[in-house]
Amino acid sequence: MRRTLGRRLTRLRTASGMSRREVAEARLGISEPTLHRIETGKVPVTAANVRALCWLYGADQSITDALAELALGTSQQEWWDASPVIPEWFKLYVGLEASASRMFGYDGEVIPGELQTPEYARGVFGAEQPVESEAAERHIKLRMQRQKSLFARNPPIRLVTVLGEGALTRPVGGEQVLKAQIEHLRRLSREDAVDIRVLPFSVGAHAAMAGAFRILEFDDPDDPDVVYLESHVGALYLEEQAEVDEYRRIFDLISKDSVPVGEYR
Repeated sequence: MRRTLGRRLTRLRTASGMSRREVAEARLGISEPTLHRIETGKVPVTAANVRALCWLYGADQSITDALAELALGTSQQEWWDASPVIPEWFKLYVGLEASASRMFGYDGEVIPGELQTPEYARGVFGAEQPVESEAAERHIKLRMQRQKSLFARNPPIRLVTVLGEGALTRPVGGEQVLKAQIEHLRRLSREDAVDIRVLPFSVGAHAAMAGAFRILEFDDPDDPDVVYLESHVGALYLEEQAEVDEYRRIFDLISKDSVPVGEYR
């Protein structure tokens, strides 16, 4: 809801010909950094601020009332909002994942979090050697909660994942943990809305060698599709149409070279 409101306010500002700096200089009590966070859907927005912005942009009363009502929903907290364990930059992703209709992803090194067993996740977090001994267990608990929310959705999210063969051969947590993880992937892939594929080493060079990525697609026309790129300390969210289209092209290429996980040996 925050993201939808942000997009609509951005369109109104653009149509008015105003820059963010000009809005900040209008003395509405909204700074340029705050306006950026509002437009990118990262913060709750008060109805009063929405009405002030609509007045500045010259929006009519019906649009102003509709957006002010939408603003009321931006203060509702989801389970991930209050979690001190989840980094702020990742909370945006969890929100996007929770509202996406389709998700396409590639990972060459590791099984992605939404598909991990608890034991595999424990092996992943253990390798990072957290300073706090209980930090890994808190992360694992939250990861399982995220999976439960994702797969309990009705209608279900359409999930297509391509894994590099390395992700299915590296013994994260040990050989038995990896074996159980692969069986878990095969069970998930039997679901109608889930397609898990493997990109074999035998393919050689492939289009996604630059690294892991995810494409999140939304049915709401006010919610543009997003490419998510993660690092150890933050993430990039790409929304430009040309950027998303390029990652779709890359995903199509590796999908053609991949095989269903049920056929992987």
